[in-house]
Formats: sequence, structure tokens, C-alpha cells
Amino acid sequence: MTDARLQSPAASRNRVPLLEVLAGLLPERARVLELAAGSGEHALHFARAMPGWDWLPSDPQPRARASIAAWRDALGPPNLRSPLDLDVFGDWPEGGFEAVVAINLLHIAPWDVTATLMARAARYLEPEGVLFLYGPYRRGGRHTSDSNAAFDADLRARDPRWGIRDLEAVTAEAEGHGLRLERVVQMPANNLSLAWRRP
Repeated sequence: MTDARLQSPAASRNRVPLLEVLAGLLPERARVLELAAGSGEHALHFARAMPGWDWLPSDPQPRARASIAAWRDALGPPNLRSPLDLDVFGDWPEGGFEAVVAINLLHIAPWDVTATLMARAARYLEPEGVLFLYGPYRRGGRHTSDSNAAFDADLRARDPRWGIRDLEAVTAEAEGHGLRLERVVQMPANNLSLAWRRP
């Protein structure tokens, strides 16, 4: 591919099961903020499948935003918005969201990203809004597979602040901001889909 569009094999594999989980959580009409949208392939797939979702992708990396914009220009429906230059710590768009989505974020970020994400989601989600996270997690302090343990060791070697998080610690952080864990879904490749709802 010669244009700015990036391709992620993982996104190609998991976009269908991810959409299935999201469709069971969100109403037909929803304003969605996606953080760390990466290549933009998830945003494109979800927006095309669900025309009532007003999908706002964001990423702090210029290369990622260029890819998102290129996918949108090539194939995107009108409900896929232009990508925002935004990270968890930045100024989020006002107006409220029915969902905040972050796919494969927490394990490649310091813990304060998790803490800030929970605080911001509690502030910016509409009542009954959903915080949706996807990725690998430990449960009961243990990895769920040998491959996840190896992946965790690799992440921590690259940056000691990174690593696969304990589901219980993430949930405690969310609950501290009033978010209620509603769903834990086992996904392919030893990942979890997690949904917290703002009461």
C-alpha cells in the first residue's frame, strides 16, 4: 500500500468479534470517542457497520492520524469523523459520549494513563454511558496464558512502566470513579473485552 493507510493484522482478526460485543452494549445511535485509534481500521469498520454511531477517532501520533484520515477519505462513511490529536491527558471534546473506547492501550502505557482514563470517562460519559476496553489482562494476579506472560516480559523490558494489568486493579480504579463493571468477555488470542457503565 503506497498511501498513508496502515494495516494491522490484529485489527483485521479482531474487528468482527469486537463489533459484536460493542453492538450488544451500545444503542443504535451513539456518540463514541475512540482513544489511541492507531491505524484507524477499527474506527472504519465500526462506523461502516453502524451508521447511527457518530465515531470520533483520536491518536497522539501523527502517523496514526494520517492513516485514520486516509482510510476515512478512501472508504469512510459520513459518521466517521476526522481524527483528533488527543491523548488521555489532553482536553477532551465537550458534549458527552455514549461510549469511550480504547483498544490495546493500557498495557503499552504507564499506570497513570489508566487512572486518568477512568477519571475522564466518569466525567465525559453520559449517564448509562460505557467505557469499553480491550486487550490482555491478568486475573487473580496470574497471566491467563504462557504467551501473555512472555508478552508481558517483553513489554516490561521495553519500558518498566508498561505491562499487562491486573483486571482487579483496573476495576478498582474504575469503581473509585463511580464506574460499574458490567461485562467481561473472553476474546480470541487470550484477550478480554471489558465494559464499565456510568450509573
